[in-house]
Amino acid sequence: MVKVEIVEDKDQRSAGSSPYSSPSSSRTSSSASLSSVSSELDAEETFFERVSALVDIIPPTTRHAISTKVSNTASFLKRGGKLAGNLVWIITTSALLVGLPLAMSLEDEAKIVAEEKEMLARQQGAQQMISGVPGVPGSSPDMSQPKSLVPPGF
Repeated sequence: MVKVEIVEDKDQRSAGSSPYSSPSSSRTSSSASLSSVSSELDAEETFFERVSALVDIIPPTTRHAISTKVSNTASFLKRGGKLAGNLVWIITTSALLVGLPLAMSLEDEAKIVAEEKEMLARQQGAQQMISGVPGVPGSSPDMSQPKSLVPPGF
């Protein structure tokens, strides 16, 4: 049968007598120190302050590369936005200068055609009234059809 026993290292025994050593084990002291650190954090610290504290962690070459990429992206977006704005300006101005007069002339043409149709309808109505076409109001039925002889009593 196998017997398990804990063997302590010489350095750990001598470290226990050091004035800087703590009586608790290193595992519990590290977790205890982490919990004490999290409770000591400033609750009023902003996101910007946290990011600015990370400046020393990122090497200068990496920071420069990130800054360059962000700057290039911002410049590209600015140029793209300016180009899109110019295109929208050109399209709307062209639509106003060409499309609006065209729409007005088409509307005038439609109005003229409607007036011509109305004028023709008036002329035809006047001609029908003058000629006395049957079934048209204003014409007498005696004038349009000759009467046949009807025997008396019918």
